[in-house]
Amino acid sequence: MDYFYRIADASLQERLEAFGAVLIEGPKWCGKTTTAEQVCKSVIRLHDLDMQEEYLSTAHLKPSILLMGETPRLIDEWQDAPMLWDAVRTMVDKRQSPGQFVLTGSNTVDKSKIKHTGTGRITRLKMMPMSLWESRESNGRISLKALFDDAELNIDGIASDMQVEDLVFAACRGGWPAAVNLKTDRARLLVARNYVDSLCREDMSNFDGIKRDERIVRAILCSYARNISTLAKKSSMLADVTASGELGCSQPTFDDYVHALTRLFVINDLDAWCPSIRSKTAIRSGSKRAFVDPSIAVAALNLTPQVLVTQLKTFGFIFEQMCVRDLQAYTQDFGNHISYYHDRYGLEADLVLHLADGRYALIECKLGSRDIEEGASHLLELQQLIRDYNQGEVQVPLREPDLLIVLTGGRMAYTRPDGVKVIPLACLKD
Repeated sequence: MDYFYRIADASLQERLEAFGAVLIEGPKWCGKTTTAEQVCKSVIRLHDLDMQEEYLSTAHLKPSILLMGETPRLIDEWQDAPMLWDAVRTMVDKRQSPGQFVLTGSNTVDKSKIKHTGTGRITRLKMMPMSLWESRESNGRISLKALFDDAELNIDGIASDMQVEDLVFAACRGGWPAAVNLKTDRARLLVARNYVDSLCREDMSNFDGIKRDERIVRAILCSYARNISTLAKKSSMLADVTASGELGCSQPTFDDYVHALTRLFVINDLDAWCPSIRSKTAIRSGSKRAFVDPSIAVAALNLTPQVLVTQLKTFGFIFEQMCVRDLQAYTQDFGNHISYYHDRYGLEADLVLHLADGRYALIECKLGSRDIEEGASHLLELQQLIRDYNQGEVQVPLREPDLLIVLTGGRMAYTRPDGVKVIPLACLKD
């Protein structure tokens, strides 16, 4: 099977040169193991049914035995034997050499099961499902890094190869490597549906041994899907889950399920950006609801590409999820993150992309060309609000945005006279 280049490839190599071990985290089926296999010279798979019992027994008795092998050594699904974390840390200290181990995991581990954080020895690399650039659908003619390095970069006339119908299908299929490699469209669409089904039936109960109701999992996923890219409160989503009267779900139960979905890297909520330009009571501080991949929302609601093509307003929310996924894939370095801005006056930026060095971009996600003007006006108004704030007597002025971007599902990239860059998502790369 053809290996598709992943942006995480370069990040993994850099970290192996600096740290004794790298932990690759992310949702199941996003390609963690395959990416690790590209650089590792030996491997131990804790999910190997033929060897699982022996591996777990050895891990309890003398975990260092499982670490013997040519390096870098891959320990796949390490969370099945949490004691290996401390064993890896100890071995890294003993050998005093970088690039010893790569660990992969599909859920976070209870901190009480490990004795040391691994700081300085084990670094974490979060891996997302495939971006449009990684799935070879974005033509990648506009580099996000190049834009940050040169705000005057000429992008005028660069065209996307994807139409709206193509974006709809890509969102329904998702960024799962297994789906991208399949031959028929019908088969590609089944992967995300099977992911959600497996999550509800098995993963939510198996990963930490706590039995959870499959029906409640499905109801919560549906509620989240109906509220993606919004600031819906947990109380309103709980009311949505229990509206039919068929399911009994308390707030603590709802919170436990959401926490579990977050630990499984399924839910990927965005935090608010709260600069001091307005009072805290004016700026919304709740989380914006999000999944790690747009296909989860599509599968949870049993939608199809054919339906979404006729419901582009609904697809607009899903399109924003695809923008978040791709931007996170393109900016995997330490300290980079994405938030949003929204205040009670209606001023908003769908996304705020923060780089570790302090640079940031204000971003609006607009599927169609008719909404570009509205998105650009929001960005310009927020930029002006920051400038007005800085003109006051402030000891520490707020950095102005380095980029104003409207990400679109349209076909043509260009820079507006006001400096806002309009960029088709299917033209971006890292």
